[in-house]
Amino acid sequence: MNLSNLLESGMLVCFGISWPINVVKAFRARTAKSTSLAFILLIITGYVAGICAKLNNHQYNYVLAVYFLNLVIVLTNVLVYFRNCALDKKREEVSMESAGIKKTNKVVYAHEEQIIFENEKKASANANNIVILGGTYDKEISAKAINDEYDLDFDLVNSSTFALSLKNAKEYFKKYLSSLDSEGIILHLGEEDKDLFKANPKEFDNLYLSLLSTIKVVNKKCSLALVSLDNPRNDALVSEMNRHIEGIASSEQADFINLENATLWNPKATKASTDFARSMGLNVKKPIFDVAKIVYSYASQNVPSDAGRFNIAG
Repeated sequence: MNLSNLLESGMLVCFGISWPINVVKAFRARTAKSTSLAFILLIITGYVAGICAKLNNHQYNYVLAVYFLNLVIVLTNVLVYFRNCALDKKREEVSMESAGIKKTNKVVYAHEEQIIFENEKKASANANNIVILGGTYDKEISAKAINDEYDLDFDLVNSSTFALSLKNAKEYFKKYLSSLDSEGIILHLGEEDKDLFKANPKEFDNLYLSLLSTIKVVNKKCSLALVSLDNPRNDALVSEMNRHIEGIASSEQADFINLENATLWNPKATKASTDFARSMGLNVKKPIFDVAKIVYSYASQNVPSDAGRFNIAG
C-alpha cells in the first residue's frame, strides 16, 4: 500500500469528518443565519481542484473515492443552506404579517390600521417605549400631550382601539404590537366584556391570562400593569370584575392600578418623586406603576368619562 496515498486519505478523512456533523446541526437549526455560503463554496472549490489533479495524473484509487465522498457531503451542506434560507424567509414573512406590515385580514376596525401602523413606525425607531392598550376611553388619551407636558424620558405610545375586548385583544396584539419590543404595557380591558363576565367569569379570566401569556412569550422582559374598570356608581358586577383583574395581576406578578384613586393622584408629583429617586441612584427606571398613575390621573382630568362612546367603527 502506497504510504503517500494512505496519508493523503487520512488527511481527507480528518478534514471531512466534521461535515456530516455540520449537516445534521444545520438541518436541526432550521436557520441559515450562522452559515457562510462563501466558506462552503471555497471548500467545494478545493475538493474539485484535488479531484482534477488526481484525474490529470490518472490516479484512479481509493484516495479519489474519498475526495468524491467529501465533495458529496459538502454539497449536501449547500442544499441544507438553501432549505434553511427558505425557512428564514418564511419566518420573516410571518413576523411582518404579525407586525401589521402585510395587511390582509383586518382584525378590529379598518380605520384603526393606519393609526396603529403610525404608532409602530414611531416606536420602532426607538424601542424605549411604554404602550397603552385599552378600548374606547383609552383611545382618547393623548400620548403626545403626556409626553410633551411631563417631559418623559421614553416614548409613551397609545395603541388603544375602539371597543377592544378580551375576545380579540390577543389577536390584535399579535398583529399590531408584537414587534414593538416595549419595555412596558399598560392594559385597560374589560369594559366590553361585562356580559361575558356575567355569564362566565372563568372564561373572562382565561382570556385575560391567555393575553398576558402571549405578551410574555413575545417579550419576556416587558413589565405589565393591569388597570381596573372605572366604577363611580359602585356597581356590584364591576366591583367583582375588578377583584378578578386584581387577582390576575397578583398571580402574574403584574402591577394593579385601581382607578378609584385616579382623581386623587397628582401626575406631576408622581413624576417628580420618581425622578428624585432615580437621581439618588435608586433602581426606579420607568416603573410601570408610576407611568400608569401619570397616564390615568392625566386622563381623569382631561378625558370625559364617556369619551368616544358614540364613535362609529368602520
